[in-house]
Amino acid sequence: MARAFVFPGQGSQAVGMGGELANAFRPAREVFEEVDEALGQHLFRLMQEGPEQELVLTENAQPALMAVSMAVMRVLEAEAGLDIAKAAKFVAGHSLGEYSALAAAGALELPDAARLLKRRGLAMQRAVPVGEGAMAALLGLSLEDAAAVAEEAAQGEVCSPANDNASGQVVISGSTSAIDRAVEIARGRGAKKSMRLNVSAPFHCAMMRPAAEEMETALAEVAIAAPAVPLVANVTAGPVSEPERIRALLVQQVTAMVRWRESVLYMKEQGVDELLEIGAGKVLATMTRRIDRDVQASAVNTPEDIERLVGSL
Repeated sequence: MARAFVFPGQGSQAVGMGGELANAFRPAREVFEEVDEALGQHLFRLMQEGPEQELVLTENAQPALMAVSMAVMRVLEAEAGLDIAKAAKFVAGHSLGEYSALAAAGALELPDAARLLKRRGLAMQRAVPVGEGAMAALLGLSLEDAAAVAEEAAQGEVCSPANDNASGQVVISGSTSAIDRAVEIARGRGAKKSMRLNVSAPFHCAMMRPAAEEMETALAEVAIAAPAVPLVANVTAGPVSEPERIRALLVQQVTAMVRWRESVLYMKEQGVDELLEIGAGKVLATMTRRIDRDVQASAVNTPEDIERLVGSL
Protein backbone atom coordinates (compact mmCIF):
# COMPACT_ATOMS: atom_id res chain seq x y z
CA MET A 1 0.00 0.00 0.00
CA ALA A 2 1.41 3.39 -1.03
CA ARG A 3 0.44 6.29 1.23
CA ALA A 4 0.41 10.06 1.00
CA PHE A 5 0.15 12.32 4.02
CA VAL A 6 -2.11 15.34 3.42
CA PHE A 7 -2.73 18.38 5.61
CA PRO A 8 -5.91 20.48 5.96
CA GLY A 9 -6.43 24.15 5.26
CA GLN A 10 -8.47 26.95 6.76
CA GLY A 11 -12.03 26.06 7.70
CA SER A 12 -11.09 22.96 9.70
CA GLN A 13 -10.41 24.96 12.89
CA ALA A 14 -12.64 24.55 15.95
CA VAL A 15 -12.38 25.59 19.59
CA GLY A 16 -10.95 22.67 21.54
CA MET A 17 -8.82 21.28 18.72
CA GLY A 18 -5.61 19.65 19.84
CA GLY A 19 -6.76 19.42 23.45
CA GLU A 20 -7.12 15.62 23.56
CA LEU A 21 -3.70 15.25 21.95
CA ALA A 22 -2.07 17.57 24.47
CA ASN A 23 -3.68 15.71 27.39
CA ALA A 24 -2.63 12.30 26.07
CA PHE A 25 0.85 12.89 24.63
CA ARG A 26 3.84 14.91 25.83
CA PRO A 27 5.24 15.39 22.25
CA ALA A 28 1.96 17.09 21.29
CA ARG A 29 2.18 19.45 24.27
CA GLU A 30 5.74 20.29 23.29
CA VAL A 31 4.62 21.27 19.77
CA PHE A 32 1.99 23.66 21.13
CA GLU A 33 4.53 25.16 23.55
CA GLU A 34 7.06 25.60 20.74
CA VAL A 35 4.50 27.36 18.52
CA ASP A 36 3.41 29.65 21.38
CA GLU A 37 7.04 30.57 22.00
CA ALA A 38 7.74 31.20 18.30
CA LEU A 39 4.75 33.53 18.01
CA GLY A 40 5.03 35.18 21.42
CA GLN A 41 1.32 34.56 22.08
CA HIS A 42 -0.89 32.10 23.97
CA LEU A 43 -2.21 30.49 20.79
CA PHE A 44 -2.87 27.10 22.41
CA ARG A 45 -4.98 28.73 25.12
CA LEU A 46 -7.00 30.48 22.40
CA MET A 47 -7.41 27.12 20.60
CA GLN A 48 -8.81 25.57 23.80
CA GLU A 49 -10.90 28.39 25.23
CA GLY A 50 -11.80 30.61 22.28
CA PRO A 51 -13.49 32.92 21.68
CA GLU A 52 -14.28 31.35 18.32
CA GLN A 53 -14.42 34.71 16.55
CA GLU A 54 -10.77 35.25 17.51
CA LEU A 55 -9.64 31.72 16.58
CA VAL A 56 -11.18 31.98 13.09
CA LEU A 57 -9.15 35.11 12.30
CA THR A 58 -6.81 34.12 9.49
CA GLU A 59 -3.70 35.16 11.45
CA ASN A 60 -4.64 32.70 14.26
CA ALA A 61 -6.37 29.89 12.35
CA GLN A 62 -3.43 29.30 10.01
CA PRO A 63 -0.67 28.68 12.60
CA ALA A 64 -3.17 26.87 14.87
CA LEU A 65 -4.09 24.34 12.18
CA MET A 66 -0.43 23.75 11.37
CA ALA A 67 0.28 23.21 15.08
CA VAL A 68 -2.38 20.47 15.36
CA SER A 69 -1.03 18.73 12.25
CA MET A 70 2.52 18.83 13.60
CA ALA A 71 1.37 17.62 17.02
CA VAL A 72 -0.08 14.51 15.35
CA MET A 73 3.14 14.01 13.36
CA ARG A 74 5.37 14.33 16.45
CA VAL A 75 3.22 11.81 18.32
CA LEU A 76 3.42 9.36 15.40
CA GLU A 77 7.20 9.79 15.33
CA ALA A 78 7.42 9.16 19.08
CA GLU A 79 4.83 6.38 19.40
CA ALA A 80 5.35 4.50 16.13
CA GLY A 81 8.86 5.52 15.16
CA LEU A 82 7.32 7.09 12.04
CA ASP A 83 9.85 7.95 9.35
CA ILE A 84 7.95 9.91 6.73
CA ALA A 85 10.54 9.05 4.08
CA LYS A 86 9.57 5.39 4.49
CA ALA A 87 5.90 5.79 5.39
CA ALA A 88 4.80 8.14 2.60
CA LYS A 89 5.33 8.54 -1.13
CA PHE A 90 4.20 12.19 -1.15
CA VAL A 91 3.01 14.99 1.11
CA ALA A 92 0.47 17.62 0.10
CA GLY A 93 -1.54 20.30 1.85
CA HIS A 94 -4.57 22.41 1.01
CA SER A 95 -3.48 26.08 0.89
CA LEU A 96 -1.92 26.77 4.34
CA GLY A 97 -1.66 22.97 4.63
CA GLU A 98 1.35 23.14 2.30
CA TYR A 99 3.31 24.70 5.17
CA SER A 100 2.23 21.85 7.46
CA ALA A 101 3.24 19.33 4.77
CA LEU A 102 6.66 20.95 4.39
CA ALA A 103 7.21 21.04 8.16
CA ALA A 104 6.17 17.38 8.41
CA ALA A 105 8.62 16.45 5.63
CA GLY A 106 11.50 18.35 7.26
CA ALA A 107 11.67 21.19 4.71
CA LEU A 108 10.60 23.88 7.23
CA GLU A 109 11.46 24.15 10.91
CA LEU A 110 8.37 24.29 13.15
CA PRO A 111 9.02 27.83 14.51
CA ASP A 112 9.60 29.14 10.97
CA ALA A 113 6.38 27.53 9.73
CA ALA A 114 4.44 29.11 12.61
CA ARG A 115 5.87 32.59 12.02
CA LEU A 116 5.37 32.36 8.25
CA LEU A 117 1.72 31.39 8.66
CA LYS A 118 1.08 34.17 11.18
CA ARG A 119 2.55 36.64 8.68
CA ARG A 120 0.67 35.03 5.78
CA GLY A 121 -2.62 35.36 7.66
CA LEU A 122 -2.00 39.02 8.50
CA ALA A 123 -0.88 39.78 4.94
CA MET A 124 -3.96 38.15 3.43
CA GLN A 125 -6.24 40.07 5.77
CA ARG A 126 -4.53 43.39 4.97
CA ALA A 127 -4.50 42.81 1.20
CA VAL A 128 -8.19 43.60 0.68
CA PRO A 129 -10.36 45.89 2.85
CA VAL A 130 -13.15 44.02 4.65
CA GLY A 131 -16.27 43.84 2.49
CA GLU A 132 -14.51 44.42 -0.84
CA GLY A 133 -13.76 40.76 -1.56
CA ALA A 134 -15.71 37.52 -1.27
CA MET A 135 -15.71 33.83 -2.13
CA ALA A 136 -18.50 31.48 -3.20
CA ALA A 137 -18.93 27.73 -3.60
CA LEU A 138 -20.40 26.52 -6.90
CA LEU A 139 -21.62 22.94 -6.46
CA GLY A 140 -22.56 20.69 -9.35
CA LEU A 141 -20.54 22.56 -11.99
CA SER A 142 -17.32 21.37 -13.61
CA LEU A 143 -14.19 23.49 -13.31
CA GLU A 144 -14.64 24.60 -16.93
CA ASP A 145 -18.25 25.65 -16.33
CA ALA A 146 -17.36 27.42 -13.08
CA ALA A 147 -14.55 29.30 -14.86
CA ALA A 148 -17.02 30.38 -17.57
CA VAL A 149 -19.44 31.65 -14.89
CA ALA A 150 -16.61 33.59 -13.21
CA GLU A 151 -15.50 35.11 -16.51
CA GLU A 152 -19.03 36.27 -17.34
CA ALA A 153 -19.53 37.69 -13.85
CA ALA A 154 -16.22 39.59 -13.75
CA GLN A 155 -17.26 42.57 -15.92
CA GLY A 156 -13.83 44.12 -15.49
CA GLU A 157 -13.47 43.09 -11.85
CA VAL A 158 -11.57 40.13 -10.38
CA CYS A 159 -13.52 36.85 -10.38
CA SER A 160 -11.83 33.47 -10.88
CA PRO A 161 -11.71 29.88 -9.63
CA ALA A 162 -9.82 29.69 -6.31
CA ASN A 163 -10.17 26.03 -5.29
CA ASP A 164 -10.82 23.05 -7.54
CA ASN A 165 -11.65 20.86 -4.56
CA ALA A 166 -13.44 17.86 -6.02
CA SER A 167 -15.64 16.86 -8.94
CA GLY A 168 -18.46 19.41 -9.01
CA GLN A 169 -17.07 21.37 -6.06
CA VAL A 170 -15.38 24.60 -7.16
CA VAL A 171 -14.84 27.74 -5.08
CA ILE A 172 -14.50 31.11 -6.80
CA SER A 173 -12.93 34.29 -5.44
CA GLY A 174 -12.89 37.98 -6.30
CA SER A 175 -14.60 41.31 -5.74
CA THR A 176 -17.83 41.16 -3.75
CA SER A 177 -20.03 42.51 -6.55
CA ALA A 178 -18.57 40.08 -9.11
CA ILE A 179 -19.00 37.11 -6.74
CA ASP A 180 -22.63 38.09 -6.13
CA ARG A 181 -23.21 38.19 -9.90
CA ALA A 182 -21.52 34.79 -10.28
CA VAL A 183 -23.78 33.21 -7.64
CA GLU A 184 -26.84 34.30 -9.64
CA ILE A 185 -25.38 33.26 -13.02
CA ALA A 186 -24.41 29.82 -11.63
CA ARG A 187 -27.98 29.19 -10.51
CA GLY A 188 -29.11 29.79 -14.07
CA ARG A 189 -26.42 27.41 -15.38
CA GLY A 190 -27.65 24.43 -13.40
CA ALA A 191 -25.52 24.61 -10.28
CA LYS A 192 -26.99 22.39 -7.56
CA LYS A 193 -26.04 25.07 -5.08
CA SER A 194 -24.23 28.40 -5.32
CA MET A 195 -23.59 30.40 -2.19
CA ARG A 196 -21.33 33.01 -0.65
CA LEU A 197 -18.85 31.61 1.89
CA ASN A 198 -18.32 33.06 5.36
CA VAL A 199 -14.71 34.13 4.82
CA SER A 200 -12.91 37.33 5.69
CA ALA A 201 -11.04 37.85 2.39
CA PRO A 202 -10.96 36.68 -1.26
CA PHE A 203 -8.19 34.07 -1.06
CA HIS A 204 -6.34 32.60 -4.06
CA CYS A 205 -7.12 35.31 -6.60
CA ALA A 206 -5.37 38.34 -8.10
CA MET A 207 -6.66 40.59 -5.29
CA MET A 208 -4.16 38.81 -3.00
CA ARG A 209 -1.14 40.19 -4.89
CA PRO A 210 -0.05 42.48 -2.01
CA ALA A 211 -0.01 39.42 0.28
CA ALA A 212 2.03 37.45 -2.26
CA GLU A 213 4.61 40.26 -2.35
CA GLU A 214 4.82 40.27 1.44
CA MET A 215 5.26 36.49 1.51
CA GLU A 216 8.02 36.71 -1.07
CA THR A 217 9.92 38.92 1.39
CA ALA A 218 9.11 36.67 4.36
CA LEU A 219 10.07 33.44 2.57
CA ALA A 220 13.37 34.94 1.40
CA GLU A 221 14.42 35.19 5.07
CA VAL A 222 13.73 31.52 5.92
CA ALA A 223 15.76 28.36 5.31
CA ILE A 224 13.98 25.71 3.24
CA ALA A 225 15.51 22.23 2.95
CA ALA A 226 14.68 19.49 0.46
CA PRO A 227 11.66 17.59 1.86
CA ALA A 228 12.10 13.91 2.79
CA VAL A 229 9.45 13.06 0.17
CA PRO A 230 8.19 15.23 -2.71
CA LEU A 231 5.49 17.84 -2.11
CA VAL A 232 2.59 17.75 -4.58
CA ALA A 233 2.17 21.49 -5.00
CA ASN A 234 -1.17 23.34 -5.09
CA VAL A 235 -0.06 25.52 -8.00
CA THR A 236 1.11 22.75 -10.35
CA ALA A 237 -0.62 19.58 -9.05
CA GLY A 238 2.79 17.96 -9.55
CA PRO A 239 5.80 17.00 -7.42
CA VAL A 240 8.48 19.39 -6.22
CA SER A 241 11.54 18.79 -4.02
CA GLU A 242 13.97 21.57 -4.96
CA PRO A 243 14.01 24.21 -2.17
CA GLU A 244 14.12 27.31 -4.39
CA ARG A 245 11.27 25.98 -6.52
CA ILE A 246 9.25 25.34 -3.34
CA ARG A 247 9.94 28.91 -2.22
CA ALA A 248 8.69 30.31 -5.55
CA LEU A 249 5.57 28.13 -5.54
CA LEU A 250 4.64 29.22 -2.00
CA VAL A 251 4.62 32.82 -3.26
CA GLN A 252 2.57 31.96 -6.36
CA GLN A 253 0.15 29.92 -4.25
CA VAL A 254 -1.21 33.07 -2.55
CA THR A 255 -2.86 34.27 -5.79
CA ALA A 256 -3.16 30.97 -7.72
CA MET A 257 -5.92 28.36 -7.73
CA VAL A 258 -5.53 25.38 -5.39
CA ARG A 259 -5.56 22.40 -7.77
CA TRP A 260 -6.60 19.86 -5.15
CA ARG A 261 -8.67 17.52 -7.34
CA GLU A 262 -5.80 17.22 -9.82
CA SER A 263 -3.30 16.73 -7.00
CA VAL A 264 -5.21 13.73 -5.64
CA LEU A 265 -5.57 12.25 -9.13
CA TYR A 266 -1.84 12.75 -9.77
CA MET A 267 -0.95 10.90 -6.56
CA LYS A 268 -3.29 8.06 -7.54
CA GLU A 269 -1.63 7.84 -10.97
CA GLN A 270 1.70 7.46 -9.15
CA GLY A 271 0.39 4.44 -7.24
CA VAL A 272 -0.93 6.08 -4.06
CA ASP A 273 -3.98 4.19 -2.81
CA GLU A 274 -4.30 5.66 0.70
CA LEU A 275 -4.42 9.27 1.88
CA LEU A 276 -3.99 10.05 5.57
CA GLU A 277 -5.32 13.47 6.55
CA ILE A 278 -3.12 14.64 9.42
CA GLY A 279 -4.66 17.32 11.62
CA ALA A 280 -7.96 18.96 12.49
CA GLY A 281 -11.22 17.87 10.87
CA LYS A 282 -11.80 15.51 7.96
CA VAL A 283 -12.46 17.85 5.03
CA LEU A 284 -9.75 16.40 2.77
CA ALA A 285 -10.75 12.79 3.49
CA THR A 286 -14.33 13.66 2.50
CA MET A 287 -13.14 15.43 -0.68
CA THR A 288 -10.99 12.44 -1.62
CA ARG A 289 -14.03 10.16 -1.60
CA ARG A 290 -15.72 12.58 -4.01
CA ILE A 291 -12.65 12.68 -6.27
CA ASP A 292 -11.92 8.94 -6.52
CA ARG A 293 -13.50 6.24 -4.38
CA ASP A 294 -10.64 3.84 -5.18
CA VAL A 295 -8.34 5.92 -2.97
CA GLN A 296 -8.84 5.13 0.72
CA ALA A 297 -8.89 8.25 2.88
CA SER A 298 -9.04 8.68 6.62
CA ALA A 299 -8.48 11.48 9.12
CA VAL A 300 -5.92 11.17 11.92
CA ASN A 301 -6.47 13.66 14.72
CA THR A 302 -7.51 11.90 17.95
CA PRO A 303 -5.60 9.59 20.30
CA GLU A 304 -7.83 6.75 19.03
CA ASP A 305 -6.98 7.55 15.39
CA ILE A 306 -3.29 7.54 16.28
CA GLU A 307 -3.56 4.19 18.09
CA ARG A 308 -5.24 2.64 15.05
CA LEU A 309 -2.60 4.02 12.70
CA VAL A 310 0.30 2.99 14.94
CA GLY A 311 -0.98 -0.58 14.66
CA SER A 312 -0.87 -0.44 10.85
CA LEU A 313 2.47 1.35 10.35
